[in-house]
Amino acid sequence: MEALLPVLKSHPGPSILVCSLIFRVAHGLLQRLPVPKVVKQDAFRSWKWKNLSVSMVHSLLTGIWALTWYVSFQRTELDIHSYHTPLSYLLVCRKHLHLPLCLSHPQVIWCFLYALYTQLYVAGAVIALFVEINSVTLHLRLMLKLAGAQSSSMYRINKLANLFTYVMFRLSTQFYLTWFIIHNYSWLDHGGYFLVSMMVMNIMILIYFYRLLRADFFPRRYDLKALYIAK
Repeated sequence: MEALLPVLKSHPGPSILVCSLIFRVAHGLLQRLPVPKVVKQDAFRSWKWKNLSVSMVHSLLTGIWALTWYVSFQRTELDIHSYHTPLSYLLVCRKHLHLPLCLSHPQVIWCFLYALYTQLYVAGAVIALFVEINSVTLHLRLMLKLAGAQSSSMYRINKLANLFTYVMFRLSTQFYLTWFIIHNYSWLDHGGYFLVSMMVMNIMILIYFYRLLRADFFPRRYDLKALYIAK
């Protein structure tokens, strides 16, 4: 895999296009997998199920890869501004397989493209991929809801796993990156833009975390309040 690095570094744009094509092929292959009957009967649910299945596979691969990369260095603090290793750069390139599904988060796209073209913040981009561990349980949660399995034991187990991974891999990662940028702001390239981007993303994930807690752990209170407002 490291033999591909010279090509990726000299032609990052075409490399992203090739990765996108690979992403589309994977999407086509996953469409052949069996789908729950309740999902298959609805066109929108079926389309959403297929997209979520591709996203979950991608999140599983990139999340485990990023975590393995970090553990291999056995460090508690990394310089997120650095290039660090060839494999870390390759992992950032791998992340661009998922660009077609990230259009709702332009600041995320910009941060990864910046790391790809400048070879700066590569370590930070890899650390940011820790959130993909939580994305696996988030995608599974949505797939179980599409299948109408909210009352199943799998949904209850995933609900707890989702809470744990959200705090451990999404919130903690975001706050660590924010702390690093603030602590080293004086010498970081384009530190202002990255700080603003992190603040925007922090607000977004906190809002989503609140909605997640309310939906999965306080549903009765939420339903009663909605019923009261409707009356």
